[in-house]
Amino acid sequence: MTKLFHEIRDPIHVFIHLDWYEKKVLDSRPFQRLRNINQLALTYLLYPGATHKRFEHSLGVMELAGRVFDVITKSSNLTDEVRELLPDLGNPNALPYYRCVLRMAALCHDIGHLPFSHAAEDELLPKGWNHERLSRELIQSDEMCAIWKDMVPPLNPEHIVKLAVGARKAPDLHFSKWEVILSEIIVGDAFGVDRIDYLLRDSHHTGVAYGKFDHYRLVDELRILPSFEKSTEPALGINAGGIYSAEALALARYFMFSQVYYHPIRLIYDWHLKDFLRAWLPHFLSARSAQGSLLQEGTFPTDLEGHLGTTDDEVNAAIRLAAADPNMPGHDSAECIMRHRHFKVLYERDPQDAKVHSDPGAAIARAAELEFGTDAVRYSKPKVKNVAGDFPVRERDGRIQPAISVSETLSKLQPTAMEFVFIDPKLESKALEWKESNRAKILAAAGEEED
Repeated sequence: MTKLFHEIRDPIHVFIHLDWYEKKVLDSRPFQRLRNINQLALTYLLYPGATHKRFEHSLGVMELAGRVFDVITKSSNLTDEVRELLPDLGNPNALPYYRCVLRMAALCHDIGHLPFSHAAEDELLPKGWNHERLSRELIQSDEMCAIWKDMVPPLNPEHIVKLAVGARKAPDLHFSKWEVILSEIIVGDAFGVDRIDYLLRDSHHTGVAYGKFDHYRLVDELRILPSFEKSTEPALGINAGGIYSAEALALARYFMFSQVYYHPIRLIYDWHLKDFLRAWLPHFLSARSAQGSLLQEGTFPTDLEGHLGTTDDEVNAAIRLAAADPNMPGHDSAECIMRHRHFKVLYERDPQDAKVHSDPGAAIARAAELEFGTDAVRYSKPKVKNVAGDFPVRERDGRIQPAISVSETLSKLQPTAMEFVFIDPKLESKALEWKESNRAKILAAAGEEED
């Protein structure tokens, strides 16, 4: 007898519940591939517990998406004003259909990720490609469409794509107000469950407690609200009683970026991984091309079979081989990874230096490259993340206010600019002495050029 409902134990959400169709997606090739894609790339070399995969994260996102949907569409939580803004809510068949679409979109939102997730996406995909586009192609593939078509009622794959990637990543698609709200549940800047799950999960597996917050309270207080007082545009907002949980979410993100995601050792391992992939990919792809994959030299494959056949496993095996053989492409980078001989921090952005030059790290990196050679220096300037997005808050008296006017914490929580310059460990002592002797002169000269 076919089992209609399934439960999966999870360290973050205790149990994740799936129906029969969701289990079919879980068993599909695109989703099973996520068992072999690390959530945090090579972060386990720094935080040994960070070996969790995109597989369990995606399950967690689906579980949270279902919970949020049930809260915000509960009859007692829908005001007449919101019902007028979202006419879809008047259709009795819309809610169960879109609940199913939302959970499927949450389940599939990461199936397009490259090996080691974000570590090499920007540089090692052909122009115009990203993991969202790959996810979109997979959701609309014959294999996945067979599942959507078999459902009762059948799901439109375009609806799944919209909710999985959001309006910013699919500007060619038309989003109704209702679809914008639902996509925000997954990918939204303020309350996206993708973000909620990865913060909780990454915190748990790295052992960094800063990522924990009261997500139960947060979810229970979420509501569909006008974007601002008397607005005709709906948004995902929160009751005033949940503002402290929203602050805790923003603070968790702030600290996880500073302590984990932008930790300098994690960043330099990303660099070594990218250096290795640039050297290794052409050789790997020549073998793939013989198997019929459509390839662009120096990038990961974007055809579906090529993508499904490329995971962390293939890259890790290649790193081990290259580290043991000086004649193999990418040997030096592979050795840095396998022997834990990563480049060392030569310079870290100082706020006082930034008063002299807007990008002090870039100035130090250029000078270091002239002094020690480009192969010995790496420069990393992570993108500044806005950790506290604005969102509507319904006050206890019914007024709709922007979060930054309600919360002093959110209004003051600003992203921190970071820059790091790394040096070959064989040159560390010499380079540190050189930096201390020349730092002021380098920054002063760079500041004059900037002026």
